[in-house]
Amino acid sequence: MSRDIRPCGDSAVTVEFRQVIDPSVNAEIFAFCQALERLQPPGVVEIVPAYCAVTVHFDPMVITMGELRAALDAIPEGTGENGAQDAPLIEIPVCYGGAHGPDMASVMAHTGLSEQEIVARHSGGDYLIYMLGFTPGFPYMGGMDESLSTPRLKTPRTAIPAGSVGIAGSQTGVYPIASPGGWQLIGRTPLKLFDLGREQPFLLQAGARVKFVPISAEEYERLDQND
Repeated sequence: MSRDIRPCGDSAVTVEFRQVIDPSVNAEIFAFCQALERLQPPGVVEIVPAYCAVTVHFDPMVITMGELRAALDAIPEGTGENGAQDAPLIEIPVCYGGAHGPDMASVMAHTGLSEQEIVARHSGGDYLIYMLGFTPGFPYMGGMDESLSTPRLKTPRTAIPAGSVGIAGSQTGVYPIASPGGWQLIGRTPLKLFDLGREQPFLLQAGARVKFVPISAEEYERLDQND
Protein backbone atom coordinates (compact mmCIF):
# COMPACT_ATOMS: atom_id res chain seq x y z
CA MET A 1 0.00 0.00 0.00
CA SER A 2 1.36 3.43 -0.93
CA ARG A 3 -0.90 5.12 1.62
CA ASP A 4 0.05 5.66 5.24
CA ILE A 5 -2.68 6.40 7.81
CA ARG A 6 -1.64 8.42 10.87
CA PRO A 7 -3.63 9.74 13.85
CA CYS A 8 -4.17 13.51 13.88
CA GLY A 9 -5.39 14.22 17.39
CA ASP A 10 -8.28 12.17 18.80
CA SER A 11 -10.87 13.01 16.14
CA ALA A 12 -9.02 12.93 12.82
CA VAL A 13 -6.64 10.80 10.80
CA THR A 14 -4.31 11.87 8.00
CA VAL A 15 -3.93 9.59 4.99
CA GLU A 16 -0.52 10.28 3.45
CA PHE A 17 0.23 9.55 -0.20
CA ARG A 18 3.48 9.90 -2.15
CA GLN A 19 5.26 12.99 -0.82
CA VAL A 20 5.50 14.93 -4.06
CA ILE A 21 3.38 17.74 -5.52
CA ASP A 22 2.26 16.22 -8.79
CA PRO A 23 -1.00 15.92 -10.78
CA SER A 24 -0.82 12.12 -10.62
CA VAL A 25 -0.74 12.22 -6.82
CA ASN A 26 -3.59 14.71 -6.85
CA ALA A 27 -5.58 12.28 -9.03
CA GLU A 28 -4.95 9.49 -6.51
CA ILE A 29 -6.10 11.74 -3.67
CA PHE A 30 -9.35 12.68 -5.37
CA ALA A 31 -10.08 9.10 -6.41
CA PHE A 32 -9.67 8.22 -2.72
CA CYS A 33 -11.94 11.09 -1.62
CA GLN A 34 -14.62 10.08 -4.11
CA ALA A 35 -14.47 6.47 -2.92
CA LEU A 36 -14.73 7.62 0.70
CA GLU A 37 -17.75 9.80 -0.11
CA ARG A 38 -19.44 6.83 -1.79
CA LEU A 39 -18.64 4.60 1.18
CA GLN A 40 -20.03 7.13 3.69
CA PRO A 41 -18.66 5.59 6.91
CA PRO A 42 -20.78 6.64 9.90
CA GLY A 43 -19.24 9.43 11.96
CA VAL A 44 -17.13 11.03 9.21
CA VAL A 45 -17.77 14.77 9.41
CA GLU A 46 -15.26 16.32 6.97
CA ILE A 47 -12.78 15.26 4.27
CA VAL A 48 -9.93 17.73 3.65
CA PRO A 49 -7.63 17.06 0.66
CA ALA A 50 -4.16 18.64 0.48
CA TYR A 51 -1.08 18.40 -1.75
CA CYS A 52 0.01 14.93 -0.66
CA ALA A 53 -2.53 13.86 1.95
CA VAL A 54 -6.17 13.74 3.01
CA THR A 55 -7.29 14.52 6.57
CA VAL A 56 -10.50 12.79 7.62
CA HIS A 57 -12.29 14.31 10.61
CA PHE A 58 -14.67 12.06 12.51
CA ASP A 59 -16.92 11.93 15.57
CA PRO A 60 -15.30 9.50 18.06
CA MET A 61 -18.69 9.05 19.74
CA VAL A 62 -19.96 7.46 16.51
CA ILE A 63 -16.95 5.62 15.11
CA THR A 64 -13.64 4.67 16.72
CA MET A 65 -10.31 5.50 15.17
CA GLY A 66 -9.66 1.80 14.70
CA GLU A 67 -12.94 1.29 12.87
CA LEU A 68 -12.26 4.28 10.64
CA ARG A 69 -8.74 3.09 9.84
CA ALA A 70 -10.13 -0.29 8.83
CA ALA A 71 -12.67 1.37 6.54
CA LEU A 72 -10.00 3.57 4.94
CA ASP A 73 -7.63 0.62 4.50
CA ALA A 74 -10.38 -1.22 2.61
CA ILE A 75 -10.65 1.48 -0.08
CA PRO A 76 -8.92 0.10 -3.20
CA GLU A 77 -6.01 2.07 -4.56
CA GLY A 78 -6.82 3.82 -7.82
CA THR A 79 -5.01 6.23 -10.09
CA GLY A 80 -7.97 8.48 -10.79
CA GLU A 81 -6.51 9.11 -14.25
CA ASN A 82 -9.74 10.65 -15.55
CA GLY A 83 -10.02 13.12 -12.68
CA ALA A 84 -8.24 15.99 -14.41
CA GLN A 85 -10.28 15.48 -17.60
CA ASP A 86 -13.56 15.53 -15.67
CA ALA A 87 -12.63 18.47 -13.46
CA PRO A 88 -14.64 21.67 -14.05
CA LEU A 89 -12.82 24.57 -15.74
CA ILE A 90 -13.49 27.96 -14.16
CA GLU A 91 -12.52 31.12 -16.03
CA ILE A 92 -11.31 33.99 -13.87
CA PRO A 93 -11.10 37.44 -15.53
CA VAL A 94 -8.00 39.38 -14.44
CA CYS A 95 -6.98 42.99 -14.99
CA TYR A 96 -3.18 42.77 -15.07
CA GLY A 97 -0.71 45.47 -14.06
CA GLY A 98 -1.37 49.11 -13.21
CA ALA A 99 -3.15 49.84 -9.95
CA HIS A 100 -4.40 46.24 -9.80
CA GLY A 101 -0.91 44.74 -10.17
CA PRO A 102 1.45 46.85 -8.06
CA ASP A 103 4.26 44.27 -8.18
CA MET A 104 4.24 43.76 -11.94
CA ALA A 105 7.44 45.84 -12.29
CA SER A 106 9.18 43.67 -9.68
CA VAL A 107 8.18 40.48 -11.48
CA MET A 108 9.39 41.99 -14.75
CA ALA A 109 12.74 42.87 -13.19
CA HIS A 110 13.19 39.43 -11.65
CA THR A 111 12.15 37.40 -14.69
CA GLY A 112 13.48 39.65 -17.44
CA LEU A 113 10.10 39.41 -19.18
CA SER A 114 7.95 42.25 -20.46
CA GLU A 115 4.50 42.86 -18.99
CA GLN A 116 2.91 41.51 -22.17
CA GLU A 117 4.99 38.31 -21.92
CA ILE A 118 4.07 37.85 -18.24
CA VAL A 119 0.36 38.27 -18.98
CA ALA A 120 0.54 35.89 -21.95
CA ARG A 121 2.37 33.20 -19.99
CA HIS A 122 0.30 33.58 -16.82
CA SER A 123 -2.98 33.32 -18.75
CA GLY A 124 -1.72 30.84 -21.33
CA GLY A 125 -2.50 27.57 -19.56
CA ASP A 126 -4.82 25.86 -17.12
CA TYR A 127 -4.09 25.54 -13.41
CA LEU A 128 -5.01 22.62 -11.16
CA ILE A 129 -6.28 23.54 -7.69
CA TYR A 130 -4.52 21.17 -5.30
CA MET A 131 -6.13 22.50 -2.14
CA LEU A 132 -7.73 25.49 -0.41
CA GLY A 133 -6.19 27.11 2.65
CA PHE A 134 -4.57 30.12 4.35
CA THR A 135 -7.84 32.12 4.15
CA PRO A 136 -11.35 30.91 3.19
CA GLY A 137 -11.23 29.76 -0.42
CA PHE A 138 -7.58 30.62 -1.17
CA PRO A 139 -6.55 28.28 -4.04
CA TYR A 140 -3.12 26.66 -4.07
CA MET A 141 -2.59 25.88 -7.74
CA GLY A 142 -0.04 24.05 -9.83
CA GLY A 143 0.87 24.55 -13.46
CA MET A 144 2.41 28.01 -13.60
CA ASP A 145 5.08 28.61 -16.24
CA GLU A 146 8.42 28.29 -14.42
CA SER A 147 9.75 31.39 -16.19
CA LEU A 148 7.34 33.45 -14.01
CA SER A 149 8.75 32.16 -10.72
CA THR A 150 9.44 35.12 -8.41
CA PRO A 151 10.25 35.15 -4.66
CA ARG A 152 7.74 36.42 -2.14
CA LEU A 153 8.01 39.98 -0.89
CA LYS A 154 10.72 40.40 1.76
CA THR A 155 8.22 42.34 3.87
CA PRO A 156 4.60 41.15 3.56
CA ARG A 157 1.82 43.69 3.14
CA THR A 158 -0.51 44.16 6.09
CA ALA A 159 -3.52 44.49 3.77
CA ILE A 160 -4.17 43.05 0.29
CA PRO A 161 -7.49 43.68 -1.54
CA ALA A 162 -9.80 40.75 -2.18
CA GLY A 163 -9.40 39.39 -5.70
CA SER A 164 -5.67 40.15 -5.95
CA VAL A 165 -3.75 37.69 -8.12
CA GLY A 166 -0.20 36.99 -7.00
CA ILE A 167 2.95 34.94 -7.50
CA ALA A 168 5.05 33.35 -4.75
CA GLY A 169 7.96 31.22 -5.91
CA SER A 170 6.63 28.82 -8.54
CA GLN A 171 2.99 29.18 -7.43
CA THR A 172 0.18 31.55 -8.28
CA GLY A 173 -2.98 32.24 -6.31
CA VAL A 174 -5.91 34.58 -5.75
CA TYR A 175 -6.75 36.29 -2.45
CA PRO A 176 -10.46 35.57 -1.78
CA ILE A 177 -10.76 38.14 1.02
CA ALA A 178 -8.82 41.20 2.12
CA SER A 179 -5.93 39.96 4.25
CA PRO A 180 -2.21 40.34 4.94
CA GLY A 181 0.11 38.56 2.53
CA GLY A 182 3.50 38.42 0.89
CA TRP A 183 2.77 37.32 -2.66
CA GLN A 184 3.86 39.48 -5.62
CA LEU A 185 0.66 41.06 -6.96
CA ILE A 186 0.35 41.14 -10.76
CA GLY A 187 -3.40 41.68 -11.21
CA ARG A 188 -6.87 41.51 -9.72
CA THR A 189 -10.16 39.83 -10.52
CA PRO A 190 -13.60 41.38 -9.90
CA LEU A 191 -15.03 37.93 -9.09
CA LYS A 192 -15.84 37.12 -5.47
CA LEU A 193 -14.09 33.87 -4.63
CA PHE A 194 -15.68 33.77 -1.17
CA ASP A 195 -19.14 35.10 -0.38
CA LEU A 196 -21.21 34.00 2.63
CA GLY A 197 -24.30 35.36 0.89
CA ARG A 198 -24.16 32.60 -1.75
CA GLU A 199 -25.61 29.13 -1.33
CA GLN A 200 -22.10 27.83 -2.08
CA PRO A 201 -19.73 30.39 -0.48
CA PHE A 202 -16.64 29.04 -2.26
CA LEU A 203 -16.34 29.79 -5.96
CA LEU A 204 -13.38 27.42 -6.30
CA GLN A 205 -12.93 23.87 -5.06
CA ALA A 206 -9.92 21.60 -4.76
CA GLY A 207 -9.65 19.41 -7.85
CA ALA A 208 -11.07 22.03 -10.22
CA ARG A 209 -9.07 23.78 -12.94
CA VAL A 210 -8.65 27.53 -13.43
CA LYS A 211 -8.09 29.57 -16.57
CA PHE A 212 -7.11 33.25 -16.19
CA VAL A 213 -8.57 35.57 -18.84
CA PRO A 214 -7.00 39.03 -19.31
CA ILE A 215 -9.45 41.96 -19.25
CA SER A 216 -9.11 45.73 -19.51
CA ALA A 217 -9.47 48.18 -16.62
CA GLU A 218 -12.82 49.26 -18.10
CA GLU A 219 -14.07 45.69 -18.21
CA TYR A 220 -12.90 45.19 -14.63
CA GLU A 221 -14.96 48.18 -13.47
CA ARG A 222 -18.02 46.97 -15.37
CA LEU A 223 -17.85 43.47 -13.90
CA ASP A 224 -17.05 44.78 -10.44
CA GLN A 225 -20.15 46.99 -10.46
CA ASN A 226 -22.38 44.15 -11.63
CA ASP A 227 -21.07 41.59 -9.13
